Amino acid sequence: MATITPLRGEGRTVGRIAGTWGECLAEFFGTFVLIVLGDGVVAMAVAALPGSGRTASPTTIFDAAGDWLLITFGWAFAVCMGIYVAGGVSGAHINPAVTVALAVRRKFPWAKVGPYVIAQVVGAFVAAALLFLIYHQAINAFNLAARTPKSSGQALATYSIFATFPAKYYAGSTIWPLIDEIVGTMFLLIFVVAITDDRNSLPGSNLPGLIIGFAVFAIGTSLGANTGYAINPARDFGPRLFAYFAGWGKVALPGTYNAPGFHFSNYFWIPIVGPLIGGIIGVLLYDFFIGDVLHARLKAQAAGVSEEVPIGREGPAHETGEVA
Repeated sequence: MATITPLRGEGRTVGRIAGTWGECLAEFFGTFVLIVLGDGVVAMAVAALPGSGRTASPTTIFDAAGDWLLITFGWAFAVCMGIYVAGGVSGAHINPAVTVALAVRRKFPWAKVGPYVIAQVVGAFVAAALLFLIYHQAINAFNLAARTPKSSGQALATYSIFATFPAKYYAGSTIWPLIDEIVGTMFLLIFVVAITDDRNSLPGSNLPGLIIGFAVFAIGTSLGANTGYAINPARDFGPRLFAYFAGWGKVALPGTYNAPGFHFSNYFWIPIVGPLIGGIIGVLLYDFFIGDVLHARLKAQAAGVSEEVPIGREGPAHETGEVA
């Protein structure tokens, strides 16, 4: 594979993309893939399937749990594909919450945090624009059938293709959606650092990307309905910004919606702040309960202290049931 001729040729341009700039290109493209597939599956459930005549009516969405499973599976594989696309270059953070958490506890350079986050947000914005290009007929058909033009401030269903909003039962609260986003992203980072920790039971071969996708599926199916499980500031803000420019107005930014029995105001900051806090908490919790134990074991082994390894452990240092 190393003999493939670069599109840019072998000149100075290729040399310039070996460092942070090249990693940002990968973060942009990995996040682009993530959002095209992730928001794409929402577009399928909300607009394309109803508008294509494949549901009971042109406005039939979320009629059963199957729609939610479609979305959670779609997002799981979107994450998986984004990781496989960008992982070899940048590590495929494709999420500012991951980038910041790894800077806090995994020695990721703070100087790269800003460039990574910008690349992720821009990748998400461009992906949303492509999805609108592909699905604008379906979106317009749904809005027409539901009598909710984008400019009305009531087109919540088609807006949801791009970004998240809180559940009706929160009744305009901000604290509980914030807590929900913190908790969801906390679990995401616990899973990410566990799956990629070579001191732990690291998945074999090239499986971490797939397993992280399964982790996102678990979060979506178990914790997703409260806020739509943004758990990624770029995933929410990039498409939200595009939706604002594309005509959804205040529903996108600042994130305000009013209808009988259902309202929220200035919601846009919650899927940004909540995941950033939750990601840091998640990596700290993993290190407190698991990482420090693994570190202590490795130090004891290096000092020649024998240790009985619990039956069933299959980490990189020991076979199952082996005694050190």
